[in-house]
Amino acid sequence: MRMRDHKRFGAQLLPSLTSFPSRRFSFTAAGMAQQGAVSATPSDQPYLFQKKRLRDKKVRDLVITKRELVEVPHTTTISEAMTVLVSNRVLAVPVAAPPGHWIGAGGSMIMTSDKKTGAIRKHYIGMVTMLDILAHIAGEGEEELGRLDQKMAGPVTAVIGHCLEGLSLWTLNPNTGILDCMELLSKGIHRALVPLESHADSISAVELVDSAPSYRMMSQMDVVRFLQGHPFELEGLLSRSVRELGAINRTVYAISDRTKVIHAIKSMRGALVNAVPIVASEVDDAPENHCCLLNVTGDGRKLVGTFSATDLRGCLLVTLQSWLYTSVLDFTEKISSSPPLHTGSHDQAVRPREPVTCKNESSLAEVMEKAVDKHVHRVWVVDEQGLLTGVVSLTDMIRVLRIALLSA
Repeated sequence: MRMRDHKRFGAQLLPSLTSFPSRRFSFTAAGMAQQGAVSATPSDQPYLFQKKRLRDKKVRDLVITKRELVEVPHTTTISEAMTVLVSNRVLAVPVAAPPGHWIGAGGSMIMTSDKKTGAIRKHYIGMVTMLDILAHIAGEGEEELGRLDQKMAGPVTAVIGHCLEGLSLWTLNPNTGILDCMELLSKGIHRALVPLESHADSISAVELVDSAPSYRMMSQMDVVRFLQGHPFELEGLLSRSVRELGAINRTVYAISDRTKVIHAIKSMRGALVNAVPIVASEVDDAPENHCCLLNVTGDGRKLVGTFSATDLRGCLLVTLQSWLYTSVLDFTEKISSSPPLHTGSHDQAVRPREPVTCKNESSLAEVMEKAVDKHVHRVWVVDEQGLLTGVVSLTDMIRVLRIALLSA
């Protein structure tokens, strides 16, 4: 058999998120109007009216019914932060600190003040994700594994920035239009903070000190779920295939079924991804191919599973230490039968072990439904033999829908 020329996947292949300062992201309608008027035929009128209705939607419409923002104070330990993530079934939480003592993410000062007195109460200094904590647990060497309890007792501020995305906080004015919001998320930003109240009438205004009683977190999943719930406005788009719409990313990086959990975590940390496909190893694989992400683009590898940072939401810390040097495939089997960290009714459902997949000709509606129903951020594209040929992410879905809506 020929040796396959696998490429190691380095962080240099991705743009550094440190280049994104913490900011409020918004656009004005005037900029979109400058694109030029489109003359519509009578048959176009119903669709253009539907598109206008969708454009009238605001970010507020997406988050108004969401629960208040889950956050942790800067004094929280890493272990406590992980408990908050698990018990609330979220992947990321902002870290709040008293004003005047910390530099915020990207040098920002995203603050909240008391609504009655106007006194500054706190400001957000960064975001901590499950992948941050995983990377901290994995550490730099095997000798650190014996100190897991000690490592988890450290302050949560120590893990901000393990994954660069946590250093960049984004906020969206609640009056931002849905298409403008989609532009931000189509560039790979996963989530943004939204104040439910705002002093700014214009969506282009910046509010560094916000008197809103609370923020809401808006994610890519919220937007995809919202769009999925408006099929009438998207008629003619959702029925098209992901191949036709250009939603498939053919560049795929994976881990082999013989990759150890600790190596998978380190690779994901460097690539800034929360989930990777697991592919079947081959007899001619070099040993180092099981310690890094593999470029399997066009390689015809059999998809056998998915390794995700969310898998640890059902893993007890006491058992994690002994599992870091097991293969990812064994880990996914163990985690499905492990007692959950919390036994509340919402934690009873075990994440599906089967990878979520689609085909080239699957409709966008079908792929969106799978992503929302299984609550995954990536749907793997496979051929008739189950060989991995691409991926459709939430970023891809939002990107193609926005382009189609703007160009219709």
